[in-house]
Amino acid sequence: MIRIGIIIGSTRPGRNGDQVARWVRDLAAEHAGDTAEVELVDLADYALPLLDEAIPPAQTPGRQPHTRRWAERIGSHDAYVIVTPEYNTAPPAALTNAIDYLHREWGGKPVAYVGYGIFGAVMAVQKLRAQAGVLRMADIGPQVALSLHEDFVNFADFRPRELHTAQVRGLVDELLAWAQALGPLRAASQAGYEQA
Repeated sequence: MIRIGIIIGSTRPGRNGDQVARWVRDLAAEHAGDTAEVELVDLADYALPLLDEAIPPAQTPGRQPHTRRWAERIGSHDAYVIVTPEYNTAPPAALTNAIDYLHREWGGKPVAYVGYGIFGAVMAVQKLRAQAGVLRMADIGPQVALSLHEDFVNFADFRPRELHTAQVRGLVDELLAWAQALGPLRAASQAGYEQA
């Protein structure tokens, strides 16, 4: 069974990300049925400080307890959907910091994006796509871009337009296909890591 983590990319008080992520999780779980286990991963639950590991994550697993806890959670998934707002044309600093904490845990796994903001967080997602490539993630094409003007009431109460339901289903289909195709790569990577 494919395990999909829906990552809530904002830790800001009063954020909209938790509403969006729960909607994505529910749609993904319903659409995937028995082929996937879908769960929320909330950055706010990890309280990661600014990267505080002495050695880069590409060279060694982190030593700090918070790093190991984060690595265990992220490493347990086969695919991800990152739910992100856009702050000044970029993803939240907490999200990029959390991604930077790890290396092996991301590799060989597909990632999709659901962005929300004035313009659907399109520029933030572009930056995340570049980061994903460096980490050897399979950055899939479909993206859901939610508008604060059209998919929220008063910029706070999430009311997605119906067209986005089909977009999420298409995103899940592609995410599952990539996760299945990349299974041997993930297994080989894990085996190599355990032997090192």
